[in-house]
Amino acid sequence: MEHMRLNYHHLRYFQEVAREGNLTRAAERLNLSQSALSTQVRQLEKRLGHDLFERTGRAMILTEAGRIALDHAERIFDVGDDLVATLKASGTASKPLRVGALSTLSRNFQLRFLQPALAQQTELILSSGNGLSLLRSLEDLALDVVLLTDPPPRDTFPDLVAHRITEQSVGIHGHAHRLKYGSLPELLAAEPVILPTESSIRTGFDSLVTRLGVMPRIAANVDDMAMIRLLAREDVGLAITPSVVLADELAQGRLVSAPFPLDIVESFYAVTAPRTFPHPLLGKLVERLENTGND
Repeated sequence: MEHMRLNYHHLRYFQEVAREGNLTRAAERLNLSQSALSTQVRQLEKRLGHDLFERTGRAMILTEAGRIALDHAERIFDVGDDLVATLKASGTASKPLRVGALSTLSRNFQLRFLQPALAQQTELILSSGNGLSLLRSLEDLALDVVLLTDPPPRDTFPDLVAHRITEQSVGIHGHAHRLKYGSLPELLAAEPVILPTESSIRTGFDSLVTRLGVMPRIAANVDDMAMIRLLAREDVGLAITPSVVLADELAQGRLVSAPFPLDIVESFYAVTAPRTFPHPLLGKLVERLENTGND
C-alpha cells in the first residue's frame, strides 16, 4: 500500500539534521527553508511512530529511536552509494568479495586461494555449506565464487563456469611410528586410516584397496578437512588427504608422509556465474592458481 512506504527523501533530510544537530545549519546545507525541513522531519516521525529528536532550544538531540533510525539510514544510503559505484566500476576497493566453499574443503587451500584478497585487505564474506546450496546462491548472485572439488553438473547448472584451478596428489600422512612398513599393502593392512568423505578421494581409495586386496581398518569417516587434521595430530590414525591439509604439521615435522604414491588426485574448482559486473579481484584469484598449477 502506498501510504505504508517509507519516504527516502524524508530519511535523507533526517540524516542531515542528525549529523548537524541543528535545524538551521541542516536547512542551509540542503538549500531548504527551516520550516520546510522541520515539516519533512515531522512527517518521518509520524510515519515511524516515534519522536526522533529531543528539541532543546536550537539543538536537535537524537532520541533512542532517532539513533536507531540514523543507523539504518546510514546503512541504506551506503548500500545505495555502493550500487552506483559498482555499476560504474568505481567502487572496487571497498566492494566485499563473497566466497562460498564446500564445508569439507581444506582451510589451507582456501587461504591460498584468498591470499591476494587478504593482501589487499579486501572485505571478505565467507560461507560454507553443501555444494547444491552454494551453487544456488551463486546462481542468485548472492556469491561471487564457489570453491568445490568437483565441477557442478551441467544438466542442473548449465550456465555456471567451472575453472579447474589446481590439483593436489593425495597421500598418507601421520605420526612417524605408524609408517614403519616396507610396502603400501602392509601399511594399509596394519594401521587405521582417517578417510574424508569427499567423493574423488573416497572413490580413489576404494579402488586402490580393491586392487591391492586389502581390507583397511577405518578409524573415522570425516566430512570436514579441519577435523581430519585434528584427528591426525591426535594420532587417531593415518590421514588420507592432500598434503595441503596438513601443510603446517608436515613443515614442522609433527607429521610425516608415507613414501608410497597412491595415484589419487583431488582437483579444486572455482565456479563462477556469468556476470556483467564481476568482482574486480575474481579474475586475478582464478588466473593466479590456474597459472601456478600444482604448487
